[in-house]
Amino acid sequence: MRAIVLALAALPLLATGGCVKTAWNVATLPVRAVGKGVDLATTSPRERDEKYVRQQRKQAEREERERRDYERDCRKKRGDCPPYNGYVAGQRDR
Repeated sequence: MRAIVLALAALPLLATGGCVKTAWNVATLPVRAVGKGVDLATTSPRERDEKYVRQQRKQAEREERERRDYERDCRKKRGDCPPYNGYVAGQRDR
């Protein structure tokens, strides 16, 4: 008998648990949305540094790839090549 009473007493709590969670999510939605917007609009110094390093690494890889291709083509021509004047990392595209 006691188990039935406990089950009946716990039933409203279990039934409204989802409602309380939904109400909480609805109430905190504006705060979370503003926080997400501010996070997207601002860039920390660390994020800026990481982006710069990625760009520099990408440029260096491009230069290395182009130099390697140039040297391979030069070897195929038996060394009859002018000095390399292609892409150089850290300089603006010409």
